[in-house]
Amino acid sequence: MTFADLGLSPELLKAVETSGYTEPTAIQAQAIPPVLMMKDIIGIAQTGTGKTASFVLPMIDILAHGRRRALMPRSLILEPTRELAAQVAENFEKYGKNHDLRMALLIGGVQMGDQIKALQEGVDVLIATPGRLMDLFERGKILLTGCDLLVIDEADRMLDMGFIPDIETICSKLPATRQTLLFSATMPPPIKKLADRFLTNPKYIEVARPASNNTNIAQHKVKVDTRRKRELLRQLLRSDNVNTAIVFCNRKTTVRELAKSLKADGFSAGEIHGDMDQSSRIAELDRFKAGDINILVASDVAARGLDVKGVSHVFNYDTPWHPDDYVHRIGRTGRAGASGRAFTFVSPEDAEAIANVEKLTGSAIPSFTYAPEAAEPAESRRSSRSRDEDRDGERGGEREERPSRARRPREDRPERAEPAERAAREDRPRREERPRDVRRDERPREDRPRDERRPRRFEPAEPPSAPGEWNGPVPGFLNVSAL
Repeated sequence: MTFADLGLSPELLKAVETSGYTEPTAIQAQAIPPVLMMKDIIGIAQTGTGKTASFVLPMIDILAHGRRRALMPRSLILEPTRELAAQVAENFEKYGKNHDLRMALLIGGVQMGDQIKALQEGVDVLIATPGRLMDLFERGKILLTGCDLLVIDEADRMLDMGFIPDIETICSKLPATRQTLLFSATMPPPIKKLADRFLTNPKYIEVARPASNNTNIAQHKVKVDTRRKRELLRQLLRSDNVNTAIVFCNRKTTVRELAKSLKADGFSAGEIHGDMDQSSRIAELDRFKAGDINILVASDVAARGLDVKGVSHVFNYDTPWHPDDYVHRIGRTGRAGASGRAFTFVSPEDAEAIANVEKLTGSAIPSFTYAPEAAEPAESRRSSRSRDEDRDGERGGEREERPSRARRPREDRPERAEPAERAAREDRPRREERPRDVRRDERPREDRPRDERRPRRFEPAEPPSAPGEWNGPVPGFLNVSAL
């Protein structure tokens, strides 16, 4: 079967052929014809099987007829992350170059000004993340009443990121009569409930069992102590014929620290995580795609849908907390029929997480053994040992240069005082005792007369003066006579 058999227009077939594709994948062959027939679709397929093109190609032909209006997009594609949204936009630019279609990209991390300007000019395709779309909708910058085609991509990832309430709100603002396409790699119950609510008599397309793995990927799990993970990663990067690799971590701090460590060890590594601004993330991805760096340390922000050609290895530095993320992580390699290798580091505290992964995928991951002693080349071990010896030698030299505290010989010590001197000191007259303060009254407080007691804090020191008399301080010069 070829793309020409799917009913696509000649202009679109020309763009597909220019991109180097001749035969559709399984999900594309089954999804494109019903989409062109304006039917609702639920598509379940492995990551890396061409789900994006299965809705982008028929959308271009559907939107080729019609006119656009200001602030009212004709179609809407919802993506969970900025990177996925940007990738879908690239697909539209690549396949829609022979069509007069205008597209807008609404993602966070960038200024709203250009996005609002594009909406005011009118767009055929609006690609957005739920957060930025809701923000602009609440500001009154966009109207969804003219949207006749909705695509919800990576629906299970939307669920993990907590976007389902936003999607329900967005769907309620769209016209009731519309075409809805839902694509996902897994089908948890909340996604099934969402599909039952917002899709009308959908066609269910399943080209592989949900959460199944790509057979072109050789998977391995490696039992390793948490402290030896970096050592194991360095060994595999040096010995396993790694061309390009993505290393996934669960935490952003781990991403930063690991990327810094790999750079210090001489590897060409970069990093991408959620704390980076959008321009930095795009720049780092472009460096990785261009080959300026061949190792990308990433959090799960890069685990979904990113299509980087030629990734030979995926390393799960941390076993993923969510089993679904394992399928998407290893799906960054072995794409478009290529082969790949995936290693998952399993520390003792990851036993439950890896068990959940194997339960979801329905198969046990083969174990991989390694020799910790051979983790580093002999030269590097020898050089590190020599550095340690040099450091110890320097410390020893410092110790020798310091003068040691030797105890003084016994004859140098002052002799104790003789008994005669001690007796002479005892015969010295003692100091006279200080006489007692005779002014101090030794009588008990109760026996003292009231007049002798000091006035209390709030008691007046003198009796009150008669009315009309001066009761303030008397200046001393009044007592001096002028005569």
